[in-house]
Amino acid sequence: MKIGVMFFRLFILVISNGLLLLPAASFAENKVGITKDLKSLEIKYAGKTVVIERIQDTKNKLTNGFAKTSRVCPPFCIQPITIHPDVKTVGETELLAFIDNEVQNSKGLLIDARLPDWFEKGTIPGSINIPFSILDGGMENDHAKKILKLLGATETGDEWDFGNVQSLMLFCNGLWCGQSQQAIKNLMLMGYPAKKLFWYRGGMQSWQLLGLTVVTP
Repeated sequence: MKIGVMFFRLFILVISNGLLLLPAASFAENKVGITKDLKSLEIKYAGKTVVIERIQDTKNKLTNGFAKTSRVCPPFCIQPITIHPDVKTVGETELLAFIDNEVQNSKGLLIDARLPDWFEKGTIPGSINIPFSILDGGMENDHAKKILKLLGATETGDEWDFGNVQSLMLFCNGLWCGQSQQAIKNLMLMGYPAKKLFWYRGGMQSWQLLGLTVVTP
């Protein structure tokens, strides 16, 4: 009898109308939270609802390319913590707040500055892909100028007005990746206000190291 009661408490399966219902314990609150007060963040991305959370398996380890510790430098050199006095370097909690407050309200953009093949393998929910290389050449690059206009800049003759541009947060592969840093420098060279630019230095490696949700766009 005791065994039966224990089994009943530990694992109850109810099959009704073709649905398999798991016990209440299966729906227990997320144990691996993002912060003490934030367990997950639900957003709309590419027309779907995406829940950003951490992997719940406390034994989970990175096994992909981001588990690698050493890369040839140059070009894969450790990046500085600050790239410009007015460009704020942020961590994961600030990035999540940016997604929630800026991206979801169409006030800002989260930009994956990596090349498209990297972006397609997996990215941070809420991001769009603007490869760093497409901004090379500054105002001599017609593609770069088109992007500026999409970001809210206006052109009158030889003058550009950046008064209504969106806030941008950029990232790339991680602490050893200079792609997002180069994109930020290219934007500033074209006149983009540094105070409108934010940098997630940790990039995809730090994001995945913390077990946060990755999506395939």
